[in-house]
Amino acid sequence: MIKDFKKWHEKKAEVDQIDKRPFFHEREIWYCYLGLNVGFEQDGKGTDFIRPVLIIRKFNNEIFWCVPLIRTNKKTPYYFSFTFENKNISVAILSQIRLVDARRLGYRIGDMTEKEFELLKQKIKDLLP
Repeated sequence: MIKDFKKWHEKKAEVDQIDKRPFFHEREIWYCYLGLNVGFEQDGKGTDFIRPVLIIRKFNNEIFWCVPLIRTNKKTPYYFSFTFENKNISVAILSQIRLVDARRLGYRIGDMTEKEFELLKQKIKDLLP
């Protein structure tokens, strides 16, 4: 599949011009303008290049760590499955944790439970040497 990086760069320029960053917290799930990425890095989808992400660590009102979410359930140490809003299974891609500017946040779609969030954080810690 050929990626249209030009369209992503146009959208990224729009996102960069956002003046007011949204208010956010750890454990929240947001649609985020992740864009088009290289190789196996998780891409955003659709015309806005968005993907759901889970906010792992808020450093301040401008930046945070997040992990992208997918629906495909995988059973390896680099993925964490959880139920979101008592509906379908969502899967956090722990190996793709990244620092993101809050201007990339589109809109909030929910929260992860505190219990599952603690389990996820421990699983991330277990990945570190």
